[in-house]
Amino acid sequence: MPEYLRTLFLHPPSFAGFDGGAGSRYQARREVRSFWYPTWLAQPAALVPGSRLIDAPPADLSLADVLPAAREYDLAVLHTSAPSFGHDVKVAEALRDANPRLCVGFVGAHVAVARESALGASRAIDFVAGNEFDFTIQEIAQGRPLGEVAGLSYRTNGHVHRTPERAPLEDMDRLPFVVDVYKRDLCLWPQTVGGHRYRTRSVEHVLAEIGRATRLFPQVKEYFFDDDTFTDDPPRAEAIARGLGRLGVTWSCNAKADVPYATLKVLKDNGLRLLLVGYESGSQAILNNVRKGIRLDRAREFTRNAKALGITIHGTFIMGLPGETRDTIEATIRFALDVDPHTIQVSLAAPYPGTELYREAQARGWLEDDALVDTAGVQTSVLGYPHLARTEIFASLEEFYRRFYFRPRKIFAIGAEMVRDRTVLRRRLGEGVEFLRFLARRRRESS
Repeated sequence: MPEYLRTLFLHPPSFAGFDGGAGSRYQARREVRSFWYPTWLAQPAALVPGSRLIDAPPADLSLADVLPAAREYDLAVLHTSAPSFGHDVKVAEALRDANPRLCVGFVGAHVAVARESALGASRAIDFVAGNEFDFTIQEIAQGRPLGEVAGLSYRTNGHVHRTPERAPLEDMDRLPFVVDVYKRDLCLWPQTVGGHRYRTRSVEHVLAEIGRATRLFPQVKEYFFDDDTFTDDPPRAEAIARGLGRLGVTWSCNAKADVPYATLKVLKDNGLRLLLVGYESGSQAILNNVRKGIRLDRAREFTRNAKALGITIHGTFIMGLPGETRDTIEATIRFALDVDPHTIQVSLAAPYPGTELYREAQARGWLEDDALVDTAGVQTSVLGYPHLARTEIFASLEEFYRRFYFRPRKIFAIGAEMVRDRTVLRRRLGEGVEFLRFLARRRRESS
């Protein structure tokens, strides 16, 4: 077994009130603060013996809190994102100042699509990994020269070099379980990049990890599968569900709004509690524009079926996608009121560098600002159209929330849920305070 560098995996400290995590789609201050487990860091951490993972934002760790760790390691791997990149660069510079011998690398979708540009941001960044970076990081931690590691851009003697791309991983079961890293390095929070081809771990491998998780974390009440395509392969989803049913766990997952009734029933009968559904828009034209592959009539039928089976739905929507108008905003709000998911999350269209939306926005002059969050970490509306100003898109988010939640029917439903369960009561009260503060802050910052 090779000798490994002492390796620190770090999700850096960020804005006060930062929400998301090293794996969240929208890393910003949001209406209700919650965190996702840092899977993107835990995966390579599981490949590097003796490593440590620090997830700073959920623990409210400051830069001063994590700096001492820099002196104890040879290699630091930081996960970054488009909204947090500038802040993360400053963290890298502080780590290097604390330990001049520390080798610092960045991973994450934002830097993977622009590796040389990311290196140019600071001399404190020694390398940037591309896609498929799990085994890339493992090889670096084994002490291999950077020039011999595929899928990497790096700096040496002031010059930037790029190695050949790493071949996609075909056997996903080669990836180790992440739950062991969670157990070793992370607390349990109260809420719990690889191209367009869908590669999956085997059903047996998934169930083996969940089985291990139940032994490591007997206090966990529910598991969530954060996979946008989990329900795209119904036979696989049903096989996993039946295995989860045998394990006796409660679970939830992402879903597209087109899962057939028969599959929904298998999932529900085997422990499914909630589906997080990306409706995105109530305009068929917009769904077609973004190639969502969903018809509104199918989405309505899916929602009726899920509700009939007793499956809770958390619906997500996006304001400001290509083709958005005042009429489509109204249509989306009315659609949400009609299908009436239990809860919703509304986001602003975010053209991340490297995405098709970003390229189209640049080409058509829609992109008014590259800053996806403001200086306080709040998501901003950066897309504007000739017929629809970015300020109107920004304002539509608050209108959407108010019209959905401030209805007697919804207030009564959520209130009844709180009365039935004291745990839900405490959580909802806390979320309600956060939500009202979020709306007030947005109003102040937009005025």
